[in-house]
Amino acid sequence: MSETPRSVSERLDALPFTRKHGRVLTGSGIGWALDAMDVGLISFIIAALVEHWGITKTESGLIASIGFAGMAIGASLGGLLADRLGRRQVFAITLLVYGLATGASALVGGIGLLLVLRFLVGLGLGAELPVASTYVSEFAPARIRGRIIVILEAFWAVGWTAAALIGYFVVPLGSDGWRWAFALGAVPAVYALIVRWSLPESPRWLARRGRLAEAERIVADFERSAGKPRPGGGSAPSAGDGIAAGSDMPAASASSAPSGPALAAGGRLAALWSREFRARTLSIWAVWFCVNFAYYGAFIWIPSILVDAGFSLVRSFGFTLLITLAQLPGYAVAAWVIEKWGRRLTLSVFLVGSAASAMVFGTVHSEGAIIASGMALSFFNLGAWGALYAVTPELYPTSLRGTGAGWAAGVGRIASIVAPLVVPVLLVAGGSALTFGVFAVFFIVAAAAAWGLVEVRGRALDER
Repeated sequence: MSETPRSVSERLDALPFTRKHGRVLTGSGIGWALDAMDVGLISFIIAALVEHWGITKTESGLIASIGFAGMAIGASLGGLLADRLGRRQVFAITLLVYGLATGASALVGGIGLLLVLRFLVGLGLGAELPVASTYVSEFAPARIRGRIIVILEAFWAVGWTAAALIGYFVVPLGSDGWRWAFALGAVPAVYALIVRWSLPESPRWLARRGRLAEAERIVADFERSAGKPRPGGGSAPSAGDGIAAGSDMPAASASSAPSGPALAAGGRLAALWSREFRARTLSIWAVWFCVNFAYYGAFIWIPSILVDAGFSLVRSFGFTLLITLAQLPGYAVAAWVIEKWGRRLTLSVFLVGSAASAMVFGTVHSEGAIIASGMALSFFNLGAWGALYAVTPELYPTSLRGTGAGWAAGVGRIASIVAPLVVPVLLVAGGSALTFGVFAVFFIVAAAAAWGLVEVRGRALDER
């Protein structure tokens, strides 16, 4: 008796974690780490420009916010383009854009051109992150998908640690130390070429677009890597593959999902607010907004806040490096519990921990207490980020996944634009206690909004 052909999604979900998965995860993760390095570097560079150029706190906030403005636009457009052009293609383009713009920033002679280049950097950065998480989630087997995405997010800690090391050893070298830091940030332009030619396209996306032979070739390659050759000689999947297969939605609800590979951008945006998806869209947008406000408000300003507290530039950078190192164990714990507790509980617990840590950090003054509470904030906040990036692409079907993840990130970037501008006002009004108290409130609101998401632990991705 012949075996019933399985869909692309079923075959991917049946695989163990292979070297091919490791290559996709590592290749995407390196791009993710380079993103983090660029975002992290700007906090050290701003502190250096205050010393060398004498820029004001308003100008400092503008430098940070203009990059996040670019990220908001980039995230929204990147998701739409990824659903239309493919995940890998957009991933490579975004790396190239922000790598070149970062390298060019090393040559600027004034704040005007720096602001233009930071906006371009933001366009690339904003588009890359949701596309990368969508891309990796579409290769990951359902039973370990959340863990894999948290591990992907853990590369952020690697990049932020690299930024802290560059900030500690390179930026203070002299008046041009910050220029060398920007020059190192140009590495993604080279890496973009490697991404373009070495990583496969998402077979789920290919199947959804009707490119079945390409999808079959990639899935069969993964099966061979796992020692599981395709039964029946590797025949191509059926024409319906990737449209309904693997969906957890009842058959009766399939009509409410978008259909057809060429769904227009406006149709995809409208679908995010259809009856089926509006509650999860509202919830995930709220979480993204609140987490971005609190995270970037805190971590972009921590080096400068420590300098204002009386610590030297080098010493404040050293404290920031120690605080940053706590990100990795935060990711490790989140990766372990996310498949045990589920997405919502993991996300909310880490957000509550972030709120408590922020409250403490804003009220302590001794070196030991600053480092300990800062490390706790890093631990909980970055664990929450891992869970957030894991759950976001899982909320939508393949035809909407890039758009849904991109627009959630884009809404979050609005908060990251506002936060660096608001922080100087909060610091003047009530110091660190008020500032980090506000961040704590945002973390609590995000923790509550997380319970409006659907729980998708262990489920196959919706392939409509």
